[in-house]
Parts: sequence; structure tokens; C-alpha cells
Amino acid sequence: MKPFTYAALPAKVVFGFGTIGQLGAEIEALRCSKAMLLTTRQQAKSAVTLATQLGKLWKCSFAEAAMHTPVDVTESALAQARETGADCLVAIGGGSSIGLGKAIALRTGLPQIAVPTTYAGSEATPILGQTEGGRKTTQRTLEVLPETIIYDVDLSLTLPVGMSVTSGLNAIAHAVEALYARDANPIITSLAEEGIRSLTHALPVIVRNPQDANARSDALFGAYACGVCLGAVGMSLHHKLCHTLGGSFDLPHSETHAVILPHAIAYVAPAVPEAMARLSQLLGGGDPAVGFFEFARSLGSPTSLAEIGMSQSRLDEAADIACSFPYWSPRPVERQAILSLLENAFHGRRPSQS
Repeated sequence: MKPFTYAALPAKVVFGFGTIGQLGAEIEALRCSKAMLLTTRQQAKSAVTLATQLGKLWKCSFAEAAMHTPVDVTESALAQARETGADCLVAIGGGSSIGLGKAIALRTGLPQIAVPTTYAGSEATPILGQTEGGRKTTQRTLEVLPETIIYDVDLSLTLPVGMSVTSGLNAIAHAVEALYARDANPIITSLAEEGIRSLTHALPVIVRNPQDANARSDALFGAYACGVCLGAVGMSLHHKLCHTLGGSFDLPHSETHAVILPHAIAYVAPAVPEAMARLSQLLGGGDPAVGFFEFARSLGSPTSLAEIGMSQSRLDEAADIACSFPYWSPRPVERQAILSLLENAFHGRRPSQS
């Protein structure tokens, strides 16, 4: 066994069916009594339902959370939190709502409860990505890690199939990069493999039968496992590309991850043969880059940047941004090779090593 360092993340996890009923008790466990509910506009009805459930523990709601956590949205929510005297944050939804909770917590120190309804995994990480002036930046600090995560499988039963697929692929990307992270360790490697295994088995079942409770439960657990991986070790090329495309070109978050993952795997593959062998085994053999590409296509996921709104004329600009402040990568980040990767992803070509 090689020497390693591993720091466990200090978050409480409540997992099961109907667990949203424990929200009030979890607020009180944090010694709080004035909860601010955070959602997107699309999930505003969820906040109304939760406010009724919480009764006197509810203080206010903010339903303007947005993709990539724009700083101006955070400032609006922050003003409301201060004006109402909220003493804790409850974010329900996907990465937009949970990211907003993290951004407010960073600025106020308020405790957070995250109630994820997608498979993105942000709730399990001490990572905050924020967008301002057309650039997305990230930081890692325990100050943004939710104190409590409530996973309620029942809430995921109505998650549309398309979002189930792309957010699941987003989660898988976290675990894939954890296998070859600079600070990888055997604990996270085992968890990454379990997260990938859970999601690759569950997602095809969900596509066939979105109401399959066992598959939904497996997918939600897989998302948590993958999120922990992202929170425990460093990010690499895949996440840098997705942060660039999302923050600077306003592409949808989970769909971008779904499209880029096979191409990012192909790029780093020559430098990380052990990780590729693990991925190949998890997928039943073959080239993992091609395997994930075909897996995504079989689930009906978008497989090209063109499909999700990227302009071909801006690929050069994206390559410049991605290469200007690159995350660590096991293979050196070279601009021409990155541009080739982006061109392949734009056209939806089968991934190839550049």
C-alpha cells in the first residue's frame, strides 16, 4: 500500500425514503429557528410546500437561484437573508440552489442544510463555483460545506429522465477524475468505483422506468459517493473545461459535463493507464472514453456541444481560457490538443486521443 493522506469531510447525511419529513428536526439540531429556503424559479412550489411543513421554523424564501452561481444573484439573496434575520439556509434542488446556499454561507457563516433533487453531487463538496464578468472561478473551503444533507429518494422520482441522465453523468465525471487525481488515495478510489458502478447500473433502468424506486435509490447513493470524491481530492482537465464552457459561454451545467467527459478521458488516458484499466473493467471492457460516449448516447444524452448551444466560432476563445489558468492534469495541457478536443466535442465525434 502506497502512503496517502485522507481528510474525511464533516457532514451529516440522512438518506432514505420520506426523509424530508425530518427537515424540521435537523434545523433544530443545528440550534436554528429561522430557515431561509433557496430554490430556482422552477422549484418555487417546493419552497411553498416546505414552508408550510416547517411552520414557525420558516422565515423566508428566495426562488431566484441560477446556474453557475452568478455573484449578482448571491448579493440579492444575501440582502434578503440579512433583512429577515434568517439563521440557517435550506437549499432544495440541484447545483444552482445548493451553490447559492454555499455562496451565502461563505459570506455569512450561516449553517446549511442541502436537500438535493438531482444527481449533481454539489451538496457533498466543500467547493464553490461562482460566475462574475463572464468568468467562472472556484474555491475549496470547509466554510461552504453543508452541515447536513437530506437525501430523500421520493423527491427524485419526479426528476425528468433527461435531467436524471445528464446529472448522473455529471456525477460520474467527479468520480472518474478522482481515480487519477494528484492526491488520489485508496479510500476515495474505492468510493469512486462504487459511485460509478451504482450510476452506470441505475441510469439505464431509470430511462426505461423512471418510477423504479430501487434504481432511484442506487442513483442517489451513487451521486453522493461521486460528490464525496470531488470534495476529497483535486479536480483536473474535465472540470476546467466544463467550468470554462459553463461560466464563459453559459452552457447548461450537467449537459456540458455529459458531453465533455468522454473527450477529457481520451485526452488524459495515455498518462493514467491504471485508472483507465479500472474504468474499462467497470464498463465491461474496451476503451473507457468510447465506452462512456456510447453509454451517454444509449441513454439519450446530448453528445455534442453544438446540441447544447455552443458556437463553433468561439471554440478558439474557449481553448484560450481553458489553457490560461489550467487545473492540474496528468497529461500536460497543450492548446492545440485542447482545441482538437473541443472540436471533437462540438461535432459529437467519437472521442480520440489528440
